[in-house]
Parts: sequence; structure tokens; C-alpha cells
Amino acid sequence: MKFRHPWLCLLAAAVVLATAGCSSVSARKVVSLDRFQRFFVERRLNENNHLDEILVAELQRLGRQASSGPLTMMPENTEVLVTYDARWTWDFKTYLIDLGVELHTVFPSKKLADGRYYQPSLRPKPPADAVRDLLGRLFGK
Repeated sequence: MKFRHPWLCLLAAAVVLATAGCSSVSARKVVSLDRFQRFFVERRLNENNHLDEILVAELQRLGRQASSGPLTMMPENTEVLVTYDARWTWDFKTYLIDLGVELHTVFPSKKLADGRYYQPSLRPKPPADAVRDLLGRLFGK
């Protein structure tokens, strides 16, 4: 079978490859998060991409009081401790491919919810969009 316009096949393949990349967002809640208002995001000492600040900004956008820092700086009135693990990769630029978030009560420490964002693609979302998707699922927004 011969193609009349082989460049069309190449163009179609390039479009498919450029837009390829599936992401997945999963979230599990043990209890509803609606009753909690004060959140603290533990800053990872080895994480230099400011994900803690992005998480705080999104929590505030969702109407919660939130701050971040080392665990020793957590305010006394904190209701929920947010921890995260992120995996970044570099391919001509640094981008987020995996983000896991856990929410726990402060005392006693009980897991309230967890979620995961995963996108190993050529065109990943910016970290703020990934956090918005993930927290949106956890808070049902």
C-alpha cells in the first residue's frame, strides 16, 4: 500500500506523540475533610521546587487556613498535617512526574486521606495544576 502524501502520516504521528501522555490522579478519603480548617504542610528539606508553597496556596484557594515550614514550626492550633513525596525528572527542563500527598490529624496521628498524581509524559502539567487536580479530588471540588 502506497501513501499519496507520506508527509501527512509523519505529521499525524508527530501530533500524536506531542500530545501523548496520560496522567492519573487517585484520591482516598477515610473521613470527610469539610470539618477541618487549619492545615500545615511539612516542608521537605531536600525539595527545592517549593511544592509546600504551592500546596498552601491551593489549600487557601479552597478556603482553608494553611501554612508551611519545618515540622518544628507547626502552629499549636493545627488540625491537619499534610506531608508529600515528589519525584521530579529532567529532560531539558525539570518537571514533576509523581506526587503523593497524605493528610493526618495532628493528635492523635490518624490518616484522613491520601492521593497521588502521576504523569510520565512529554508534556506534563505545571506543578500548580497537578496540585489543583489532586487536592480538588480530595476535597471534592
